[in-house]
Amino acid sequence: MVVYLAIPHIQMNGKPLILLDAPQREFTFFGYTFLPTDTLLFMMLLGILVLLVFSFTALFGRVWCGWGCPQTVWMEFLFRPLERWFEGGRAASVRMDQPGTIWHPRRMAKYVVYFAIALVLAHTFLAYFVGVDALREWVTRSPREHPSSFGIMTVTTALVFLDFAYFREQTCTIACPYGRWQSVLLDKSSLIVAYDTLRGEPRKKGSDRAGAGDCIDCGACVTTCPTGIDIRDGLQMECIHCTQCIDACDHIMQSVNKPKGLIRYSSQEALAGKRAPLLRARTFIYPAALVLLISLFAWQVTAKEDADITLLRPSGAPYTEEADGSIVNQIRVKIANRTSTDQRYTLAITGLEPTQAIIPVNPFPVASGRSAETSLFVVLPRAAFSNGLRTITINITDSAEYAATLTHQLLGPSPSSRDNP
Repeated sequence: MVVYLAIPHIQMNGKPLILLDAPQREFTFFGYTFLPTDTLLFMMLLGILVLLVFSFTALFGRVWCGWGCPQTVWMEFLFRPLERWFEGGRAASVRMDQPGTIWHPRRMAKYVVYFAIALVLAHTFLAYFVGVDALREWVTRSPREHPSSFGIMTVTTALVFLDFAYFREQTCTIACPYGRWQSVLLDKSSLIVAYDTLRGEPRKKGSDRAGAGDCIDCGACVTTCPTGIDIRDGLQMECIHCTQCIDACDHIMQSVNKPKGLIRYSSQEALAGKRAPLLRARTFIYPAALVLLISLFAWQVTAKEDADITLLRPSGAPYTEEADGSIVNQIRVKIANRTSTDQRYTLAITGLEPTQAIIPVNPFPVASGRSAETSLFVVLPRAAFSNGLRTITINITDSAEYAATLTHQLLGPSPSSRDNP
């Protein structure tokens, strides 16, 4: 919870630790900004995250769902304890659900606190996308000055409140696709929360337990399960591996003088009396692919230049012809500054006279982590083109050590058009 609240306020290399700036199409992770030209790098990063999920699931089951997912952590460590404190436990909550008692003062007080927390969580969530500076400006100004931003914050706050006050574990079972993936991510050797059928069956309540298993059918595992499943029915999509059923069952086993572990972390093979191998196809392929992808990603990042230069043609006619017969080509130069400081880029065209190269803004300033576009114009006589083409060389340097040399083909009249102006 502390990490979630702190990340938008932490900076690395002068940038937010994480900033998902969708309008600007810039995504910053741990001080490195992915620009629109970094599609390959960004896809590699997403691939690394997916392979991490696959690897951890193959080895440890749904450990993320039960122990790391913000939905589970905030629910079990803040919202549900507050609910117990305000309403007085499960029995009292059930009484408040009866007709005529839904507006109980203690429940209304709980909702007021929930809403205040939802405000904090929603604003923090938005800070991941707009940054704390923009968010601070929104908060301190009148909503009439930024109605769209205020509307986004209002909707996000309402969604967070409804999620933790009402929707809750339905987010895991309906909205989140992870549970549906587990049928292909898990195998019979994967670690899961499981009920030992061989030890627990047949179930029997009461004092006459001749021939019965260790399960006394008390229902504690079902009562404590946040998604409301019966773990004794086997592996199910709704199980988030929070292990609350393990704690409840261990407590019951101690009270009836039985060994703990009737419900425990295990695997389907181990429960069947077989040896579950640690090394198997998916526990080798997933980590190997992960190491390979991380290595490629690190190599691409370290080999990346301090700037990305893209030469573009004009959006209209490829060239224009002046009254004196000279041919004018416009070249759009797009520069992405990857350094942590603002830069000024000097543009020069090799082999042309000063009057033949027109560069309106030179040197051209580009802020740190930003992209900007300028234009330069090349004016040449018709005779300078061969078969309608002319290749030029453009040199670009910054105020530090960056230097790039690019070639570009100019377009001009073809030989067949010389007599047809």
